[in-house]
Amino acid sequence: MDFEVELLAELGYVHTLEFATEFSRSISTSKTESKFMALHAAFGVEFSLMRKCDLPYWNSEYGFCQVCIVQKKDTETMYAMKYMNKQQCIERDEVRNVFRELEILQEIEHVFLVNLWYSFQDEEDMFMVVDLLLGGDLRYHLQQNVQFTEEAVKLYICEMALALDYLRSQHIIHRDVKPDNILLDEQGHAHLTDFNVATIIKDGERATALAGTKPYMAPEIFQSFLNGGTGYSFEVDWWSLGIMAFELLRGWRPYDIHSSNPVETLVQLFSTITVQYSSVWSKDMIALLRKLLTVNPEHRCSCLLDIQTSAYLSDIVWEDVLEKKVEPGFKGRLHCDPTFELEEMILESRPLHKKKKRLAKNKSRDNSKDSSQS
Repeated sequence: MDFEVELLAELGYVHTLEFATEFSRSISTSKTESKFMALHAAFGVEFSLMRKCDLPYWNSEYGFCQVCIVQKKDTETMYAMKYMNKQQCIERDEVRNVFRELEILQEIEHVFLVNLWYSFQDEEDMFMVVDLLLGGDLRYHLQQNVQFTEEAVKLYICEMALALDYLRSQHIIHRDVKPDNILLDEQGHAHLTDFNVATIIKDGERATALAGTKPYMAPEIFQSFLNGGTGYSFEVDWWSLGIMAFELLRGWRPYDIHSSNPVETLVQLFSTITVQYSSVWSKDMIALLRKLLTVNPEHRCSCLLDIQTSAYLSDIVWEDVLEKKVEPGFKGRLHCDPTFELEEMILESRPLHKKKKRLAKNKSRDNSKDSSQS
């Protein structure tokens, strides 16, 4: 059930950020435009549709994404392609978040991020071609009752620290670091994804919006929202990293917080609850977690230098981490094979392999209407 699109223009693909007149604004950047032009002119892509459950980590991002695997013909490099129905995007009020994510992804690239390579659209959907990571997300593996070792979590902390340091250099606060948004490649290395609530702040600026996932949000986010304080900055991502590391080691989070909890109760919670650390963890790991989970952001471990100078990570060769030379302590496995014959796996009601004919039929019908009205 694979098919080849020789010219993407045949489907009416244009630059993603100009994809609909219904949207109140459009953003134009040369980087994404050049990526699209390269995609348009250089190659066709072969699509292999997969069940959504086979790539579980994409489903949490917007809730209405479909995913297939694409292969670049000249290099045979495989990517994941997310596609979202534009009308659903409007109906679910996700336009702003989609714009924000695309705006950010166009400008960044890092070894421990899920990178955007191409973006385009047709009349119905918008598409994002990104790194293909088949190791699953950390939430998936927690749900599979994986017992992460200290060594495995130690490497995740290092890899995410490098990712967060890079984002800071680009003036980006991610605001949603959590197991759901950490994808593993086939070797077990961690990659941060989902920038739909991220924000860009200039030097001296502070963020103020209540954004993120409550169980992983830093105390100053709630404080700023409730009392109109001075806002917050990059430190919030490092708090989230600490919450996530604790959860991977323990199986549950240090604070019993849920999305339904009122903000007022959460502000009080951080000053009344004492985090309990497992006695089986090494003292240096506990010390690092304490620094990451310091309520006062001014005293929190919140930059790469802070992490690098911690006793727990004193043996780390950071150049090796950056070059993925450190062997991960855990390698995730999903029940899918991207090269497998997928005929029986095409379960979607509007599959991509029928789209070209459907759009041509719609266009013909629209032309007929125009002719009858003239």
